[in-house]
Amino acid sequence: MALKQENIYDRLENLTVSAYDKPPKNGRLKRIGEIIGVLRKYNALRGMTPQKLCLILQALGPTFVKVGQILSMRSEILPQAYCEALASLRSHANPMPYSTVLTTLEREYGRNLSEIFDFIDRKPLGSASLAQVHYAKLVTGESVAIKVQRPGVREMMAQDVAIIRSVVKIAMKISKESQLFDLNGVVEEIWASFRTETDFLVEARNLEEFREFTNQFAYMDCPKVYMDLCTHKVVVMDYIQGISLAHTSELKAEGYSLEEIGTKLVDNYAAQILDRGFFHADPHPGNIIIRGGQIVLIDMGIMGRLNAHTRSILKDIIFALAIQDSASIEDSVLKLSPPSTAVSINRSALLADIDIIVSNFATVDLQDLNMGEFILSLLQLMQRNGLEIPSNLILVSRALVTLEGTITEFIPDVNMVEIIEEHLKRNGMGEGFKKEVSSLAKEGLQSTHGLLRSLADSKVAVKQLTHGNLKINAELVGSQTPLRQLSYIIDRLTMAIIIAGLFVGSSIVYYARIRPVVFGIPIVGMLGYIVAFCLGVWIIIDIMRRNHQLRKKSRHK
Repeated sequence: MALKQENIYDRLENLTVSAYDKPPKNGRLKRIGEIIGVLRKYNALRGMTPQKLCLILQALGPTFVKVGQILSMRSEILPQAYCEALASLRSHANPMPYSTVLTTLEREYGRNLSEIFDFIDRKPLGSASLAQVHYAKLVTGESVAIKVQRPGVREMMAQDVAIIRSVVKIAMKISKESQLFDLNGVVEEIWASFRTETDFLVEARNLEEFREFTNQFAYMDCPKVYMDLCTHKVVVMDYIQGISLAHTSELKAEGYSLEEIGTKLVDNYAAQILDRGFFHADPHPGNIIIRGGQIVLIDMGIMGRLNAHTRSILKDIIFALAIQDSASIEDSVLKLSPPSTAVSINRSALLADIDIIVSNFATVDLQDLNMGEFILSLLQLMQRNGLEIPSNLILVSRALVTLEGTITEFIPDVNMVEIIEEHLKRNGMGEGFKKEVSSLAKEGLQSTHGLLRSLADSKVAVKQLTHGNLKINAELVGSQTPLRQLSYIIDRLTMAIIIAGLFVGSSIVYYARIRPVVFGIPIVGMLGYIVAFCLGVWIIIDIMRRNHQLRKKSRHK
């Protein structure tokens, strides 16, 4: 495997970089031959296991490593055992030669490196399939980290994606009727991810934007980026020296509280996802450093964005899960997909699936509730029911699953949902709920007034009916007595509804504390109670009096 990886990366060094997005000409057949060679080496046709798949993807190079990382979040495509194995796939690679790093930098800057850097360490800080990072010092004295993209990596990815597209096209034709998911959509998602990750100016702008976001948190930070030194293939940022989140024993030795780190990290992620809609999508321990009492996030190559509409829906889903409201979750899920895809949905089947998810997640203890798995379950539900899955929510699920795995040792007895719930309460969810209650109170008052007006109109109509204003009265019964008895019943029923309405309206006014208020008691509410009580007493007395008259008449007969 190592030999094959070296061959692939050696070929990357020799690729030209003039055609930024185009695969090398006349190289597809050679690349197909390499892929077939790797598949034969691992006997791919004689059975596949999760571990074998990981080895094959690593041997095939950066494109397929990224494919594996993306597929790890798509359990509707692969079995769960494969997803779990691919989730641990990291794009490590053999270091590229130091001379290649210098050549790439000179090509990007177009001038002598001594004009920019005082020193560049020969030993890389890290080497991945897309890029390599070196420690350096600027001529102005700042310590920086230089992230240099491997020459030809984007061109190779374009070539590999073109091959994958061809294979998918053939596969879709062969299994057109049995296709359960959109393979073309998955391939295009992979390519979009590649394009973003291999344009380092995107990462530089992400660093700049995220640093502006972290300025409002004393406990959070990210590296400062030197935009004038960044290009499509080079990022220069502050060198962060601290303790990796993976080294828990060192953190404890330095006096850090693991529980405090975990809690603050989750709370900040709630702010990133639900408040800002701009979040770090790959929070594995290697991308989180503790320095000087601050949590520093690095590597902004994969960032997610959520618009206000999607963030609002996510908050609604979390709130609905807390009260086990399957119908509200169903409404929210339908809002996540375009209206055109929701027309032919079997609503009863969708609601039944949501009921199962709610029963699995809403009834467990907070410490056992996995937020990432919950969102992933919703996405799988959408896939099964033919709803379009927003790609940004896949990133949310991936980030939360990764984060939960990262902080398991830090806050083992506290679940992410509990921290997110507290964050929502502090940042507007509680206030929003109060506003909603106040709105319902006002709407209740309006509804009560409407009901009273309708009942008053009905009473007028009944009186007109009893007075013989409609010709049908005399023609049908020939007597006023039955209609007067009916009128009496309707009058009493109307009065009872009015009394009930007064009690309900007064209760709403009382608990909403609608002014004027005297001694803490709303005057309008108290008057409503008094009127309702008086009317209730009057109707009881009237009923008793009428019953007495009827008994008296029956005795005379």
